[in-house]
Amino acid sequence: MGIRLSEHRSYYIRLVNREEDIVTTREALSVLSSDFVRYDTVKSKSFNKSSHRFLFEKKESEYEIKADYCIGVDWIGHTGRSIYVEPKINNSNLGSFIWTLENEEGATNNKESVDDRFYELDYLSMLLQLTSISESKNAVDDLLQIDWDAKHIPIEQEDDKLTPFLIVRFLQILKLIVKKGLKKDYFKVKENLNNRIKGKILVGQQIKQNILKNRFTSTYCEYQVFDIDHLENRFLKKVLDFVVAYVESHKILLKDNLHIIQQTISYCKPAFAFVSSSIKENELKNIKHNPLFKDYKSALQIGGYILKRFAYNITQTTTQKVLTPPFWINMPQLFELYVYSKMIEHNKELKKEIHFQFSTYGNALDILVSHPEFQMVIDAKYKLKYQSGQLHQDIRQVAGYARLNKVRTELKIKEDRNIPCLIIFPDMVSGVDDLSLINIRNSKRSIKAYYNVYKLGVKLPVIGF
Repeated sequence: MGIRLSEHRSYYIRLVNREEDIVTTREALSVLSSDFVRYDTVKSKSFNKSSHRFLFEKKESEYEIKADYCIGVDWIGHTGRSIYVEPKINNSNLGSFIWTLENEEGATNNKESVDDRFYELDYLSMLLQLTSISESKNAVDDLLQIDWDAKHIPIEQEDDKLTPFLIVRFLQILKLIVKKGLKKDYFKVKENLNNRIKGKILVGQQIKQNILKNRFTSTYCEYQVFDIDHLENRFLKKVLDFVVAYVESHKILLKDNLHIIQQTISYCKPAFAFVSSSIKENELKNIKHNPLFKDYKSALQIGGYILKRFAYNITQTTTQKVLTPPFWINMPQLFELYVYSKMIEHNKELKKEIHFQFSTYGNALDILVSHPEFQMVIDAKYKLKYQSGQLHQDIRQVAGYARLNKVRTELKIKEDRNIPCLIIFPDMVSGVDDLSLINIRNSKRSIKAYYNVYKLGVKLPVIGF
């Protein structure tokens, strides 16, 4: 049995003494001492230095399991129970955003701003948005963590966040490869030639195929060809076949993203018309990465994940109940990349003046705008609290970035003045879609407790809105 949470929600495992007191609710599970002690060895799991897969805290008569800023599926230690974390913006039946239930510094519980409509964050659309920026290629690889060695977890197909993520990411990279042109390479061909010899004669096959059958004018040869039908491209085509089968079987699941996914498939397929998909699993070990073709390395890695996902069996793409390895998607980083990609999309002529992950002595601020008429330090915070308040720790962080000499040097500031700071956060009700610098300037709101610090809500793509 699994525990279902959204980001930053908690679930409690509570100890009871009598069997009749055992109850299961959305917020808690009551168990007897024999089951309670199984959670004693469970520990928090980290994703990276700044976020966790989930947090686990031991208390006197209960355990608290708290989701952090990642979505995914995992086992809770060796208890036999799994945890499924969905995006915090999925607010079905909650009656309000998660931020009204959290208790963080600077938050206010403004019930008038609660939205009772159904939201389901369309993280695939956010991922597809990143295709527009080449700078996202390396950062996207860090969004996902998969534990292939762990026992797989049974889930419903509609709860499968991993497969659509892998498929969209694979198609993004494949489109880049096709746009540049498929790589050519040398590969061996075995062929029974008539009245000629090419390469080397395969003696065993020559005797079997020709001598014993009195075909004295034929020669069975092996020779090298320089073309696109080599091992790497065959592997990519095989994965593409799996992707096509999955997309055709799960059109409803992909919903609003189906059209753009099908467009990408239609763009990529013709390039592989003269590439075979015949490849054996043991041949994958022979694939060597060429450092000059970095996109191939990423595509082969993601493609390998997809084939593992379906156990190299294309019929598995139609299964409604699936087994998934434990996996986690880093939502704050996805949000940062989404905000940056929207800014690049809406300020194409100013691309060189919008810096992503500007490095500052061991730290990296999210976005630095160096336009002479619009200089600003921007921090993208995947926190809904900013709709009605602020978090002082975040503001101190972004203000600290603005005081770094390296930042001031980049902006060519010599006079004694403060650099404006902006915190961008998700706002599904009154957030903006246009992240052009002009619209940011006109739409940003001042945080009254601080000088020259502003905030701006951004709408994220949703399903079922």
